[in-house]
Amino acid sequence: MCDSSNCFPLQSMETAKAETLCIFGTGDFGRSLGLKLLQCGYSVVFGSRNPNSSNLLPKGAETMSYAAAARMSSIIIIGVHREHYGFLPGLAEVLKGKTLVDVSNNLKINQYPESNAEYLAGLLPGCKVVKAFNTVSAWALQSGTLDASRQVFVCGDDAKAKEAVMDIARSLGLMPLDQGSLLAANEIENYPLQLFPMWRLPCYICAAFTVLIFLYCLVFEVFYPLTTTKEDTSYLIVMTIPNRVFPIVSLILLALVYLPGIIAAIIQLYRGTKYSRFPNWLDQWMLCRKQLGLVALAYAFLHAIYTLIMSLRYYVRWWSNNYLITQVITKLSTCSCMVGGQCWTGITIIDF
Repeated sequence: MCDSSNCFPLQSMETAKAETLCIFGTGDFGRSLGLKLLQCGYSVVFGSRNPNSSNLLPKGAETMSYAAAARMSSIIIIGVHREHYGFLPGLAEVLKGKTLVDVSNNLKINQYPESNAEYLAGLLPGCKVVKAFNTVSAWALQSGTLDASRQVFVCGDDAKAKEAVMDIARSLGLMPLDQGSLLAANEIENYPLQLFPMWRLPCYICAAFTVLIFLYCLVFEVFYPLTTTKEDTSYLIVMTIPNRVFPIVSLILLALVYLPGIIAAIIQLYRGTKYSRFPNWLDQWMLCRKQLGLVALAYAFLHAIYTLIMSLRYYVRWWSNNYLITQVITKLSTCSCMVGGQCWTGITIIDF
């Protein structure tokens, strides 16, 4: 988190928007969001349990108690975890009729029977609860969202409150996506916890081709020479065989990236329309094309690394052999004692 001395808004407070936004909580996300709001011209007030001890807050933002901060804004961003919602029922009278923006996430998928936003709405029935900003990280807000996803999923039961929150997201340079009523909050809260949701099928495909091609190379380059000529080529397993597998699998995956598009075009020509739905297997295939391409790129990168390492190994081996030959030639040229066709140098005997 940036130091408070560097947290100056990009716009002067004289030109700030009249609307004041309140943030409950002074953690990393709350501070990052507050700084971004200040940079976009909003007036920001923080609500905290200990207003006097809060530090590292952006310049231009006020800090006060929860009740005092809530009275200054009609939109309150709840930047605390669900476990700390206990103080909110005591502010029910102050928060009545206001819009509460729940930005919380859980530690695991479906951790509670209901979503955090629905739980918050149950605690404060007189408030309009909107779920938003939980898919945006503090780092993304600090970096100006240049290197992160701009999508913000928004849901809520009150249309006006939801639209107000979406306007705030747009002013921050984000792209709000309306997901409907508060019933969608559970799904939205699960989004950040889904590790590579579209990567399962590409990983399975990649693993299958890798194993098959590796076994093929193992049989013909290690087992076959061993059984026919008794030649031990097991040293190829570590470097050479993997370096054959990586480019082959990479090219196969790259072909799988473009093949579904061709199949889809053929199906559309056959049906005479582009509006009919593709078969489910083709839908899944087309949805994971980006992941297949990234895995293909990763395998190509591994191939480049292995090729570089093998080149260095060949050079080191050449240098070592050349050094030994040079030493032998040097010993022979300086040998002064010849006995029976043998050169004696210390305890080393070199036969001609």
